[in-house]
Amino acid sequence: MRLYHHPVSSNARRVLLTIAQLGIKVDRVELNLMDAEDRRRLGEVNPNCKVPVLEDEGFLLWESCAIMQYLADQTPGQPLYPQELKARADINRWLFWAAQHFSPAIGVLTWERVWKPLVTGGTADPAELKRGGEDLEQFATVLDQHLAGREWISGSGLTLADFAVAAPLMYRERAQLPIDNYPNLLAWLARVQQLAAWKQTEHVW
Repeated sequence: MRLYHHPVSSNARRVLLTIAQLGIKVDRVELNLMDAEDRRRLGEVNPNCKVPVLEDEGFLLWESCAIMQYLADQTPGQPLYPQELKARADINRWLFWAAQHFSPAIGVLTWERVWKPLVTGGTADPAELKRGGEDLEQFATVLDQHLAGREWISGSGLTLADFAVAAPLMYRERAQLPIDNYPNLLAWLARVQQLAAWKQTEHVW
């Protein structure tokens, strides 16, 4: 299998965390999204021109959470994505929540404070920072309340849900994510950051 990725993509980080935790061997192809030729190569494997993309014997799969599920299903006996129907449905709920709500809120702040100055040379838009901050506050509150008395997001152990939700928090310092007032969230994030998989996929910016 081959994974097209970029080390500062939080979507790719989700997949890399899954690969590391499962101990799967995957050939990694790092693409420079600022390079026209690499963007052309990416467009050949994903019409959305986004990473990550998994290639498995001619089968091309994009969307990070779909890739995570696919990799887990190829690993018999793994606990990250159990077969039991309700356990899997609960994990799926958090995968979709991460993709639809939590990550987009973080993405607004990441774009304005990290990528916008690099890509366009522009400065952060106060209105967008306000919007992103309010959205993140809403969803961080949901997560913080859910994590009260829990070590992990779904069930009693580490699952794909934890990787999907934690990955965009890799931007915490650079994007100045306002999450300091959520003690349950922070305690959970600290547990994730102690995992070997998290440490193995860290990137020095």
